[in-house]
Amino acid sequence: GFHPESEESSSLLQTAVSVLQSSYLDSTSQDGFQYSQAILVENDVFLNELRAFVQAKEAAGYSQEELEETFAFLLFDNEEEAKEVCQTGLRVNSSSISMLGDPAKGVYISKYADCLHPRPWYHGKSGYIVICKLIKGKVKVVCENYTTSYTCPSPGYDCHVAVSKNNIPLKTSPCQAFEQSQYYVYEVSDGSTAERPRQICPYIVI
Repeated sequence: GFHPESEESSSLLQTAVSVLQSSYLDSTSQDGFQYSQAILVENDVFLNELRAFVQAKEAAGYSQEELEETFAFLLFDNEEEAKEVCQTGLRVNSSSISMLGDPAKGVYISKYADCLHPRPWYHGKSGYIVICKLIKGKVKVVCENYTTSYTCPSPGYDCHVAVSKNNIPLKTSPCQAFEQSQYYVYEVSDGSTAERPRQICPYIVI
């Protein structure tokens, strides 16, 4: 018969795959990916911090829409890196891109599940995706800034997105599509930046 854990992990896999598939930028991605195994990340610290973040922002008068839970994605080449993020959280200074904000003051995470890397995904490549729960909060649209004087986190906001995000043309290079579909998420209080923004919570590794 079925072992409960295999049944549980297959329903977790289904959940994860449906989250991923509903978050594709390109509809042709439906056929392009195979997912083999999903691991639920249960980190009470992060879950409690996510809740505390929501409560604090509710008290600050944020709307329900701003506090809605959504998903965002990180890609890692190996399982150790993926697991490390699940244990320590997504921390500042972890990104090589900087065009939406200073990587030392916030974190970058992908909006689309098929657009996780600046280079195209080649046939036969595999990797580990960490699906995170994300509370976007107040989102500020910023111009892409490719200079070394980085855009700073905006006071009163929690997240930056690129100006052109709604009309990413299909001809766009994978690198541009990747950069334009990033969330830059940060948490600033009393002028200092949190090392790990509470509004991102690792959820499933697949």
